[in-house]
Amino acid sequence: MYRVDPQKAIIDHATRQPVDQEQRLTPQAEAIIAAPVESSLSGAVIAGVAQVVEAVLLAILGYGIHAAYINPNSDAVYIPVILTTVLLANVVFNAARLHRISAYRTLYSQIGKIIGAWSAVMVVLIVGVFLFKASDLISRVWLIAWLLSGAATLVAYRMLLRGLVQRWTEEGRLKRRTAIVGGGSDAALLIQQIEAGAARDINLLGLFDDRDGERSPEEVMGYKKLGRVSDLIEFARRTPVDLVIVSMPLSAEKRVLDMLTQLWVLPVDIRLSAHASKLKFTDKAYSYVGELPVLDMADRPISDWNLVFKAVFDRVVALFALILLSPVMIITAIAIKLESKGPILFRQKRHGFNNELIEIYKFRSMYTDRTDANAAKLVTRDDPRVTRVGRFIRKTSIDELPQLFNVLKGQLSVVGPRPHALQAKADNKLYYEAVEGYFARHRVKPGITGWAQINGWRGETDTIDKIMQRVNHDLYYIENWSILLDIYILVMTPIRLFTSKNAY
Repeated sequence: MYRVDPQKAIIDHATRQPVDQEQRLTPQAEAIIAAPVESSLSGAVIAGVAQVVEAVLLAILGYGIHAAYINPNSDAVYIPVILTTVLLANVVFNAARLHRISAYRTLYSQIGKIIGAWSAVMVVLIVGVFLFKASDLISRVWLIAWLLSGAATLVAYRMLLRGLVQRWTEEGRLKRRTAIVGGGSDAALLIQQIEAGAARDINLLGLFDDRDGERSPEEVMGYKKLGRVSDLIEFARRTPVDLVIVSMPLSAEKRVLDMLTQLWVLPVDIRLSAHASKLKFTDKAYSYVGELPVLDMADRPISDWNLVFKAVFDRVVALFALILLSPVMIITAIAIKLESKGPILFRQKRHGFNNELIEIYKFRSMYTDRTDANAAKLVTRDDPRVTRVGRFIRKTSIDELPQLFNVLKGQLSVVGPRPHALQAKADNKLYYEAVEGYFARHRVKPGITGWAQINGWRGETDTIDKIMQRVNHDLYYIENWSILLDIYILVMTPIRLFTSKNAY
């Protein structure tokens, strides 16, 4: 995958969001943003669920026939055979590319391949029974019954699956909302190839290009030019964009690099179209959008099944933590109320996933008349604005516990880059002005704790070096994310609380 150095985003100081200062979005872009968007479905998740359901159906069918016709005392023989056969079937089906959205849409091709693959698996089972001289243990009636009923079940299941996929396709829920970067003849050729081989997989929104005039007309093949490349950042913040396809030849190295440095902060897949390249690579070098070959330039950090796993992980951990820590939270709430007047909770706007504004919850640690909603002034050691209870809960991070409710609402993750206050500064510079690539840390949901926090970069960020270190650690986390890394950070967080000296 191609790597670029992060670049600083341009910010609208009224909305605190990155935009292009010279050109706003076109009326056509605003119309797309205003239009309702159907919730999308992940093809990888659908294929994964389809495989599990298919395997369970075959296993239940095989065991059901056994239970109906064979002595139940022979479970020790049949259950391993059934499970091994189902696993082999799944491997063969995947090798035949039968668990892809494009395969689910077909009719006769899918039926023929699934029957052929299932028959091949059963032939392997029969040969295995013969070679291991297990014909006295395995019933031939059971084998034939499972072969025939399995084929019928697979056909019926695949027809049901095809119907669902066709309906989701018609509704546009399986199409990836896509923008093209580039224009002119290269974009026209790319659009032709999309319409020929990827129309059911791509919902093409329009084009973004920095060029003007004949090289980049306002409309290409019926699709409008929605703005410049820098406008795509604002566009993707305000409406879902799943995929960006760059329509530039590999020879335009500088243009491709300039584009990547601008779009690197977006939580989208970025692909370089190979349709116009004279260089030919091996098939393994390409990935495909429908039938369109592309080169992978950048991936959304957490997607498909990983997104599901992380969402489940977040909810389970948040619920468990709320139950376990509820006595601490109740005592903290009482202590805050007894020491000073005002609300128990402090609410503050911060940047969330893809730079969206979210409101996070914290236990109030300052006197009500001295609170700083925008965090324009950093909290320092012995800060007179902080209450006695506030000093303790800030030092121990107890003030962050109400953010578990933000996790349950889907605004935060348990683990991720910490969300920063909008006006937070380091050395009198706003964070995004001090650090190049700052907004790239918002390609995933922010978290209550993170890689930076357990590596000593928790608390005060009064110097540019400190905020740079925090951002660098956040970007490392994004590039190397895994559930195991989340678990490690979660385990290390309470341990690091006792060694941190930067939280006041």
